[in-house]
Amino acid sequence: MSTTSTTTQTAASTWNLDPVHSTAEFKVRHMMISNVKGQFTGISGVLTLDEANVANSRVEATIDATTITTREAQRDAHLKSADFFDVEQFPALSFKSTKVEPKGDDEVLVTGDLTIHGITKPVVFKVEGPTAAGKDPWGNTRIGVSAVTKINRKDFGLTWNTALETGGILVGEEVTITLDLQFVKAS
Repeated sequence: MSTTSTTTQTAASTWNLDPVHSTAEFKVRHMMISNVKGQFTGISGVLTLDEANVANSRVEATIDATTITTREAQRDAHLKSADFFDVEQFPALSFKSTKVEPKGDDEVLVTGDLTIHGITKPVVFKVEGPTAAGKDPWGNTRIGVSAVTKINRKDFGLTWNTALETGGILVGEEVTITLDLQFVKAS
């Protein structure tokens, strides 16, 4: 008499970030009055998604720091300089997940190592999604996620600032990072 054990294995699927349909945005307080937003247009990444157990999923992403845009050429040049991102020495920002924790039907906390300006610190992104998969007109399968976190820019060596005559500082320390990402399932 023999017994056969059947083990069901779920395969994680690989999804490539679609940079044309994704945004990496930040906002920071300017002159203690209002928020200024900026984006990075050069983003890439890979999501390994285990739909049966999302906690086994992982993500890695890279941002080309030279692609920063705030719709103001002088500010962009200053942000690329050694005062801030120092893109000549640190041309990329990166994120690599270390833990994925489901928090509900449509919410996940993704902890990982964020590297900015050559300094790596742990951060937690609050993620909505992934959305249900859908086919595009060319037969590709796509999903989307939205993620947000807040960091203190000084923790990453972005310490430049100047005092205002009226009191306070020119650039706030807290930075909100918002990601709206679309992924295409790898063949």
